[in-house]
Amino acid sequence: MATDPSEYDKSMPAVAAHLAKVERAVDRTRASHGGRPYAEVHQALVEALQAEDAQRVVPQVVERFARQISAAGDSVGG
Repeated sequence: MATDPSEYDKSMPAVAAHLAKVERAVDRTRASHGGRPYAEVHQALVEALQAEDAQRVVPQVVERFARQISAAGDSVGG
């Protein structure tokens, strides 16, 4: 299935804006909950994504970010 390249170009600003919201939510959660238990980090990340109006993230991606943030306190260099 071929996609018109102009459709890609039209959608990129919205994609970039969404990714920036996700990045802000992850950064904020990392700063406030790094190294804390997974369940606590996951809940904080879900709330941060909602606050950024970026809750449309694949659940597995949210889980992976939450695991990484939770594990950040387990090793030097994260």
